[in-house]
Amino acid sequence: MMLRASLLALCAALPAAADEIWVSNEKDDTISVIDVETLEVVRTIDVGERPRGITFSKDYSVLYVCASDDDSVQVIDPETGRVLHDLPSGEDPEQFVLAPDDRHLYIANEDDAITTVVDTESRTVVAQIDVGIEPEGMAISPDGKVAITTSETTNMAHWIDTESQKLFANTLVDSRPRHAEFVKEGSEMWVSSEIGGTITVFDAATQAEKSKIDFEVQGVHPDRVQPVGFEFTAGDTHAFVALGPSNHVAVVNAETYEVEDYILVGRRVWHMDFNRDRSLLFTTNGVSGDVTVIDVAKREAIKTIKVGRFPWGAAFRPTN
Repeated sequence: MMLRASLLALCAALPAAADEIWVSNEKDDTISVIDVETLEVVRTIDVGERPRGITFSKDYSVLYVCASDDDSVQVIDPETGRVLHDLPSGEDPEQFVLAPDDRHLYIANEDDAITTVVDTESRTVVAQIDVGIEPEGMAISPDGKVAITTSETTNMAHWIDTESQKLFANTLVDSRPRHAEFVKEGSEMWVSSEIGGTITVFDAATQAEKSKIDFEVQGVHPDRVQPVGFEFTAGDTHAFVALGPSNHVAVVNAETYEVEDYILVGRRVWHMDFNRDRSLLFTTNGVSGDVTVIDVAKREAIKTIKVGRFPWGAAFRPTN
């Protein structure tokens, strides 16, 4: 009994491991792991060629990474950083989304104009769905019934019935759509258009356009204001939107669709993710090769963290 008590006391005295932000570095073929408490890079992990899309399984036991130039999705043990195996993915996988069943990956294959559906347990392709030219963004509804692929050249969002694995709608958006997200418990679907400079908001039930959000950064030419990735605060009250080579993140009221603020970050801000309580936001800045940490409540940048060359995606990992 005394030994057990001593062990419990020792464990209680040990510092808990800090949560992490994992960043894919497109030009270095690496992942940088950032400690959320110290705001420093604590690990660098070698992966396949041109890592872009990055996401964890629902229980955070494995990491999925799009190794675009290897034409595969790598499955990585986050504890050891070891590549466990590759999944088939189609050519040039860029972004993907993991279904709520924690089993099926929907992958955008930019060079093939298809969306590939992979069963992560059997490690097999279960469907390939023809979509528009240069598919990029992927999203899936909270109930897992609808998947979205955006196509850069066709300028559309493609709506996929995940039971039949077939398209049931195609909706036009502005030029070069990049990122898509279902929000407000799946009642809305947002799509960013990089060259169009807008975000289009759809009613998910009817696929009808509800609103279009424009951006205007003071002192920045409109051609450089290019919305790409975006993430939502708790309750989906506000969206933080990466505006590419404008080097700013916009803060959008998700109820009124009005832009409330702009935050200066690193060069060519691309994607982002929050920490556990969404008090901090970490943005990937490709050209400057760093991550900007934003205080969400104050809406200001508080630190810059150097990572690898051309950081692309970011994914949060809790460690307990």
